[in-house]
Amino acid sequence: MNTTTSRAATATAAVLAVLLLAGCSDTGTPTAGPSTVPSSTVPITPTPSPGDATQTPSQTPSRTPSQSPSQTPSCVDQKAEALTLREQAAQLIMTGIDAEGMTSAERSIARAQKPGGLLLMGSGGSASHTRTAMSTASMTATVKGIRPFIAADQEGGQIQRLKGSGFDRIPAATVQATWSDEKLTARAKIWGSQLKQANVNLDLAPVADVVPASLGNANAPIGALDRGYGSTPGAVSKHVSAFINGMDAAGVMTSVKHFPGLGRVKGNTDFSSGVVDTVTVRGDDDLAPFAAGIRAGSDMVMVSTVTYTKIDPKNRAVFSPTIIRGMLRGDLGYGGVVITDDVGAAAEVASVPAGQRATRFVAAGGDIVITAKASLTSTMVSALVAKAQQDKEFAADLQSSVRRVLALKQNRGLLSCG
Repeated sequence: MNTTTSRAATATAAVLAVLLLAGCSDTGTPTAGPSTVPSSTVPITPTPSPGDATQTPSQTPSRTPSQSPSQTPSCVDQKAEALTLREQAAQLIMTGIDAEGMTSAERSIARAQKPGGLLLMGSGGSASHTRTAMSTASMTATVKGIRPFIAADQEGGQIQRLKGSGFDRIPAATVQATWSDEKLTARAKIWGSQLKQANVNLDLAPVADVVPASLGNANAPIGALDRGYGSTPGAVSKHVSAFINGMDAAGVMTSVKHFPGLGRVKGNTDFSSGVVDTVTVRGDDDLAPFAAGIRAGSDMVMVSTVTYTKIDPKNRAVFSPTIIRGMLRGDLGYGGVVITDDVGAAAEVASVPAGQRATRFVAAGGDIVITAKASLTSTMVSALVAKAQQDKEFAADLQSSVRRVLALKQNRGLLSCG
């Protein structure tokens, strides 16, 4: 396939509309979904669809370019066109690196692959040390004037990646939940400022999962680690919004997680496989915190690797067009960047070939693939490239994802034109 022609064709549609494209299921069956709409249309609560947990909205996707051929290409279009297909695919990968500074192997990978994001792993260090390390990492991964996302899991409590000198010890979400919205926003602004000073521009938080009081600590990924803001959608929604507002005030991006919720499972997908949610349905009340986070301006939404049997029993959420295109982009009207939970080292997806973890996510409507294993970066990039060269619809999926990523980078000062 002529990739230059493909990029030019899709570029004309990118400014005014996001293409809705077919996804693929775990069984290889293509599934259609609704087209995306601007995030400004996000409702306060998700649209319920009782009685049919696996239904898809009736909205028909449009593939008709709406931009006038004479219209001046946008900055995002110009940058997208300047990238090779492999460079475009790399923008959709977030690679794990040591928070104390890249190892020689990680540095080689970042220099060769130029991933669109870098995720800090390990125990972290002092603010000054992290700043230096991340400056070097950013320069290594920058391609054609496009800087990478530098991300960390900085929630608080047991989940705080950076906690050395220069970083406050952040209380667990269960403690944050006892504060007023104003206090949480003010404190989150301080935490965000500390990240910003260390050249970290993305916090993979807050957690929007609702853990029922009846399950509590039996919920391994959230409840047992004190990561939850409460046991009711209303309480969680308030704190999710307050946290996002504080981080945004500090100039740090956020990613609300883990859609459509980890609150009702028992297993932790990082260490266990076959984790399922047999309760959550499409239009569930517990989706409200995600809608609230989107409305508050979360820059990304992270999708879990759990299988939701009452929504899409054939696909894990990260590979489900029903969940990503149908529920997140359709029901909640979210038109922004969608990111995976880790699909590099997580036990839940170990049985899925690494390249397919990337291609199936993008085909389902997602954008950024996290791999905690830096060594899988090249495999995932190569798989995206090969799939795009063989499949015109997937090539258009990839183009749409790249433009969403570049648009966010432009909005957040990681991309400039002229």
